[in-house]
Amino acid sequence: MNPTNPSRFVSKFGGSSLAGAGQLRKVRSIIDADSRRRIIVPSAPGKRDNSDTKITDLLYLCHHAAQLGADFSSSFSRIVERFTGLESELGVDAGLAQQLEQLRADLQRGVSVDHAASRGEYLCGRLLAAWLDAEFVDPVDCVVISANGLVEPETWDLLGQRLADPERRYVLPGFYGRDAEGRVRTFTRGGSDVTGAVAARAAGAELYENWTDVSGLLMADPRIVDSPRPMAEVTYAEIREMAYMGASVLHDEAMAPVREVGIPVNIRNTNAPDHPGTRIVAQLSAETLSGTQIAGVAGKDNFAMITVGKNLMNREVGFVYRLLGVLEHNDIPFEHCPSSIDSVSVIVEARWLEDRAEQLMDEIRRTLEPDEIDYVPRIALIAIVGEEMAHTPGIAARVFGALAKGGINVRLINQGASELNIIVGVAAEDYAAAVQAIYGEFVG
Repeated sequence: MNPTNPSRFVSKFGGSSLAGAGQLRKVRSIIDADSRRRIIVPSAPGKRDNSDTKITDLLYLCHHAAQLGADFSSSFSRIVERFTGLESELGVDAGLAQQLEQLRADLQRGVSVDHAASRGEYLCGRLLAAWLDAEFVDPVDCVVISANGLVEPETWDLLGQRLADPERRYVLPGFYGRDAEGRVRTFTRGGSDVTGAVAARAAGAELYENWTDVSGLLMADPRIVDSPRPMAEVTYAEIREMAYMGASVLHDEAMAPVREVGIPVNIRNTNAPDHPGTRIVAQLSAETLSGTQIAGVAGKDNFAMITVGKNLMNREVGFVYRLLGVLEHNDIPFEHCPSSIDSVSVIVEARWLEDRAEQLMDEIRRTLEPDEIDYVPRIALIAIVGEEMAHTPGIAARVFGALAKGGINVRLINQGASELNIIVGVAAEDYAAAVQAIYGEFVG
């Protein structure tokens, strides 16, 4: 490591990692254990137990009550108690009492919901900066969020300059920044993940660590597969495919800033800091490639399918175009569109067809005059994901063999041009058994 330009990590800590003084002490131990952890991105404190309420949820309650002219003192007193209690237990003076009184006044005068919601991260950042002897960086000064919720390019220079000293420790609250007019603007819920990625890119970090309450990402849903294997390493593209199919991973907006410049992400567990977690990278290592043929299995059972059949459909110019036009006319997005020579299916989320299926099929009949039309109100889609699937003979055979052994009928098959995944559709009632069968075939 070059002492004049040391490599740096951005370390983002989720709400469960910051819920109480004991958790905060774990956070400090993690930060102190590696001098490269120079840029700390906190969420707002989360629940201490199942009966507790997240700080951000309390802030939304306070704002809603204030907008109605109602008394919000009960919810606000809980926020005060949490923050002043943490300040006292940690033995620091971060000036939170004054900041909280300012927040009370702001709520009474009518600040925006984004401003109110952001104060959990802001106050937690103030507390951490005082406790860690770090420099507090307010995202309002250097993180610019566009009208559609994306990061404006000017952020890279503004934030990069603000985090320029490689020897300094910084605390940058997550979840919020400002809009073009300087008003506080938040990302979507979970936006602290986005802030961490933005900070990593702006600072040219070596690694983006995302500390949470799980030891990395799993190859399958633990609610379906008993003790699924953790993923030691996975690519950005594989994660995107699994997230789309419902896996609990970082959403795409939280990875885009680091993916675009090739900064790896490490998912770690605050409560088990010695566990290596999962690394998300641009390209898999030779060790990972030799150890697994798939990255994981993910799926959802909340889809519906409409299949339209017509003789010589392939000769009828614009047939699929008009079918998708019916969906567009009804403001219904589609997920997949597998086809054969005389039939085509459209897969949509079932919620879009609630109480509208008959109306939609009537419009399809009038528009396309099909020979037959079939509606399946509930179908499950399962994605088998892996970078190396395209280069490994027999993957599809093993998938369908496993389903056949389990007595599970395949309703549809789809594979994208990227060849990163194979998607199979099964009856919703077969969903869990199908995931278990596929996982068992590849992992055991």
